Amino acid sequence: MDEQTQNVENTGSFFERPGVQLDTIRVGRGIPFGIERVSNPALGIGGVYGTWGESYDNQTLPSLLEERLGEPLPAEKRLSLAGLGFTNRHHITPLAPEEHLAVEIEIGARLLREAASACGWNTAEVEGVLIGLSAPAADDYVEQIARAAGIPESALKVNIHKACDSSVGGLHLALNPDMPENASLEQNIAKTLYGKKVLVGGIEGLSRFIATSRDANALQLFGNGAGVIGVIPGKTMKFLAGKTFEAYDNEGVLQVQMYYPHAGPRPDGSTMLDVVQTGERTVRVAGYMHEPTDGTSVVMAGPMGMVKLFVRTGVQVVREVYAAYQAKLAELDMQGKSISVAIVQHTNNKINKLKKKHLQNEGIVLPMPWVLSEFGNVSAASNMIAILRRLGSMNLGDHVLIDGFGAGTYYDTLVVELGS
Repeated sequence: MDEQTQNVENTGSFFERPGVQLDTIRVGRGIPFGIERVSNPALGIGGVYGTWGESYDNQTLPSLLEERLGEPLPAEKRLSLAGLGFTNRHHITPLAPEEHLAVEIEIGARLLREAASACGWNTAEVEGVLIGLSAPAADDYVEQIARAAGIPESALKVNIHKACDSSVGGLHLALNPDMPENASLEQNIAKTLYGKKVLVGGIEGLSRFIATSRDANALQLFGNGAGVIGVIPGKTMKFLAGKTFEAYDNEGVLQVQMYYPHAGPRPDGSTMLDVVQTGERTVRVAGYMHEPTDGTSVVMAGPMGMVKLFVRTGVQVVREVYAAYQAKLAELDMQGKSISVAIVQHTNNKINKLKKKHLQNEGIVLPMPWVLSEFGNVSAASNMIAILRRLGSMNLGDHVLIDGFGAGTYYDTLVVELGS
């Protein structure tokens, strides 16, 4: 079995994984919750990842879909989920809006506390929190979980809404002072957070989000998941090269409802992002989406539609970043250095394999391990979980390519150096 397909055949639930801490959130009938802490003291990087809700494997998922749809899922609409890399995903029963918020605040606060602890930090030391969410349970979700976790009010809090790209977009903002989002802010986020203790992640209550969807593909692919890492920009993780890119999905291949404030696209077409200073220490980065016309949360094409949406432009963005990385190596007189691993958005394994193939055809060879089989597509949580799954095998001085992309469409790709 090659590196990219390892773990795909793992059929066990995440909750059965050794080292996972299990708990129950006392809301509704009780919601199972599991997290795994990861640390690499040599790098000074740690974090936590996990999920919540009942675990459904590929055999038991159709019963949940029948309940959600009110009718059996036709055979022709059933996806080959194992072939896409997924064996399990987690869902909760529908709750009242205030109950969903209570659940996700408790989960978010726990994740922030545990991620800080995994780095050897107290939450009172944290000076920045950047969290990506496709569909927040509240407009000020990051502020609420930071407060509940005991993070100081003086810490910078950033809500990022760029669908699956949100967490990598947040990491990019924390590390790269030349990000265009900084141009419209009173403070440059990367310059503000340089050398400080920062938590970056993605927290995705997708079971709540897709509850209104009638799309069979979305209902089979998405599930709950979260991952948060702790870094010190410029110290434990250093920016080397990167690119952010947006291209509106005119055809509506992946339509997503915007459950967050957004003023609409710029009249001159210059950007699809709203970057708003919502308070003295709070920022919202909100991406414009092609929204479903029927009022539901998600409408998506099949897997081949996702391939067409993400692969061509995604390969172009990676190619440009790789060229910029090579130029940076020459500038630093480090021509013998190479990328040790690529952490790529886990939309599905077919997309990752095809991106890898196209890049290889251009002479760009990147190890792209598949490590998220137990979660399904968890949107902005994906890259953070993948980083943590590989963290133990990363070494001081490693160069890592992190590739995020999502509906909208949005792309953030960057190369970083690990360790102080």
